Amino acid sequence: MDPAINEVAGPAEAILERTQRLADDVLFPTALDVDAAPIIPKERLDLLADVGLYGLAGPAEAGGLGIDPAMATQMLEIVAGRCHTSPIDRMQHHGTVVALSRVAPPHLRDEWLQPMCRGQRRAGVAFAGLRRPGPPILTARHDPDDDGWILNGTAPWVTGWDRIDVVHAAARDEDPATDGQIVWSLIDAVEGPTLTAAPLRLAAVNAGATVTLSFREHHVPASRVMSIEPFADWRLRDAGGLRMNGSLSLGLAARCCTLLGPSRFDAEVADCRADLDAARPESMPSARAAASDLAMRAASAVVVAGGGRSILVDQQAQRLAREAMFLLVFGQTPAIRAAQMARHEL
Repeated sequence: MDPAINEVAGPAEAILERTQRLADDVLFPTALDVDAAPIIPKERLDLLADVGLYGLAGPAEAGGLGIDPAMATQMLEIVAGRCHTSPIDRMQHHGTVVALSRVAPPHLRDEWLQPMCRGQRRAGVAFAGLRRPGPPILTARHDPDDDGWILNGTAPWVTGWDRIDVVHAAARDEDPATDGQIVWSLIDAVEGPTLTAAPLRLAAVNAGATVTLSFREHHVPASRVMSIEPFADWRLRDAGGLRMNGSLSLGLAARCCTLLGPSRFDAEVADCRADLDAARPESMPSARAAASDLAMRAASAVVVAGGGRSILVDQQAQRLAREAMFLLVFGQTPAIRAAQMARHEL
């Protein structure tokens, strides 16, 4: 790892230039190899760490880049336009770095933030179940003996297994008096009698190593609790933080534009980016639906333009088409799904 990269963030232009160079010279030329791999190579993750992508929002004093959300979306779009497996894993890690920076107790921040920002330790997240309607699928029961928590249930979508050290997990308090408050904890990514991982075989981004975690009376000590917040507060925060996933669709659509040459998709990408940047929480689902639809249409155009060879496994067209399908549901909320369905009059 180049220590200078994480010691000094440098001007925004230099950060973007390093990211662009890595994306063009390494990520895109090897994207098909990574797509076909059983798991993302560790060497690729080290390259992402070298340009600081593990510490996008982390403070500079902890080895992070300390960049603002607007620049983070630019960097994510650049990487996503070359290889989708690479940013999917890092987006999970990014949320943990933000939590360590802002809400974690001092002892966890001191232990984990710097190595997380530098990519020396890596994290996944387990909160997709919070967006599902109906009863909570992962619950927490307070353990009065040591002030810790007991987790039961499942986390349906945890990416990076066997490449991460910890999981930033969200469980709903089963005590009805708390109105289902969320208990966030940092859990070692190691299987055992109370924690098991079932691999999911995906049609795209399979090398991201996504699993479903099952918890059975899994004990989390009080020292590993990151924060506790009301469920209603999280819903508002989640609704206001859906912009970043839209950059995945923009990056893929922009790559399709490069492969197609000048087309009407160029203006559509610019318009879609502007709509995402301007969207309020109430309009973000529609903007996200438009972005994923654009990625799907642009990838389909690349397939058509390439003819029969597009469906060969050594062609970028088929990879982009599968990843566009993946983006229709990645980070999907009920509101985004409704907006997607409305676009197709379903």
